[in-house]
Formats: sequence, C-alpha cells, structure tokens
Amino acid sequence: MMDISLLLLVAVAATFFAAGIVKGVTGMGLPTVAMGVLGALVSPLAAASLLIVPSFVTNVWQLAAGPSFGPLARRLWPMMLAIGAGTLAGTSLLAHGDTALTTGALGAALVFYAAFTLLARQIRVPARLEAWLSPAVGAITGIVTGATGVFVIPAVPYLQALGLDRDDLVQALGLSFTVSTVALAIGLASRGAFHADSLVLSALAVAPALAGMWAGQIIRQKISPQTFRRWFLFCLIVLGAEMLLRPLVS
Repeated sequence: MMDISLLLLVAVAATFFAAGIVKGVTGMGLPTVAMGVLGALVSPLAAASLLIVPSFVTNVWQLAAGPSFGPLARRLWPMMLAIGAGTLAGTSLLAHGDTALTTGALGAALVFYAAFTLLARQIRVPARLEAWLSPAVGAITGIVTGATGVFVIPAVPYLQALGLDRDDLVQALGLSFTVSTVALAIGLASRGAFHADSLVLSALAVAPALAGMWAGQIIRQKISPQTFRRWFLFCLIVLGAEMLLRPLVS
C-alpha cells in the first residue's frame, strides 16, 4: 500500500508530464523516465505500479497509429511471447525482493541503456539470425522488465537493428512496450503487489502523460530530436548512477 499525499500527487503528475514530453519528442521513454524519477522517490515496486495505466494507454495509442500491425505481429510474435514469459518470471524480484537490490538494479539498467545508446554504433541483425535472436532478446527483455520495470533493454537496440522503416519501428516499439506493460501488470497482480490505491493513482497519471506527449510533439518541431535525446540520456546516466550508488552510501 502507498501513502497518497498532496506532495506525491504533484510529484507523480510532474513526472508523467515530463515523461510524456520525452515520449512525444523521441517516440519512447515514458516508462524509463517514470521509473527513473519515481524510483528515486518511492520504491521501484511502487513506481512500477504507478506506470501501468499511463504506459498502457500511451503505448496502445502508439501501436494503433502505425500502418503494419499485422505483419509486425506475425514477424515478432516469438519475441513478444518471450517478453511476456520473462516478465512474469522476473516480477518475483520486483514484488518480493530487497528494495536496495531492486533500486540498484534499476539504476544499473538506466545507466547501461543510456550509455549503450550514446556510445554504441548502429548494428544490423542479419535475417538468418532473427528466428533465434528474437525469442532470446525477448526473454532477456522480459526478465529485466519484471525485475526493474524498465522495458527498453535489450529490446530497443534489437528492434532498431532489424532495419525497419521509421513508422514500422515506432509501431514495433509500441507493440513491445504494450506487451511488457500488460505482462508486468499481470505479474505484479498475481503476486499481490498491485493494489487498488496504486491503480487509482496510475489512472490519474494518464492526463499529464498525454498532455506531455502533446507538448513533446510541439517541441519536436522546434528543436533537434537528436540533441534532446542526447541530453535526456545524459540525465538518465546521472539519475541511474545515483540509484546504483545509493545502497552503498546509505
């Protein structure tokens, strides 16, 4: 259970508005920002519970807006199935694990994702490897999602490496994030870790998240998305490093 105060309500609204801006500019990042910021204020379990509804709504919107749902679903179903299974398995750590451990794991996931995205060269996955790489990447992504609430590792770099065109890539990301969100909700609920007060507060976060997405789409027309993304990743590294080191200095 979570103590809902005015300060927490303001923090949640501000966090999801900022996360919506990031998603509006870059096409992703809402769960990552939400887990990073809220994970510094409440436990990773509480943060993961709060992101369920806004993540689901914004990612279904992103998924439905694309042109190729059927072909992508047929191509990526082994990865999506593995994401679901891995997430269900991984939620045991998030739901029942030591808070210091899950906070450190979340920080490590944020630092790794941001540093990898900043420094790694774009790779391409040969078509002949996709049949066995997709379920492997999906399983790893699911375990990381279940343990930390972060959906992006290694699913985002992998999907970017498949050579999809821009619209298909955005829709594929929406599909991956939607499956991750649903599996995370089911995993937490099945372990008694998804409470009614979290669901109410999560539903209230939809409005600022959508407002942030709208603002982000406006911002995208006025600044370079690459510059915005670079500063966003630098901020994730700082935030993740603080969370990773927190158990060592507390």
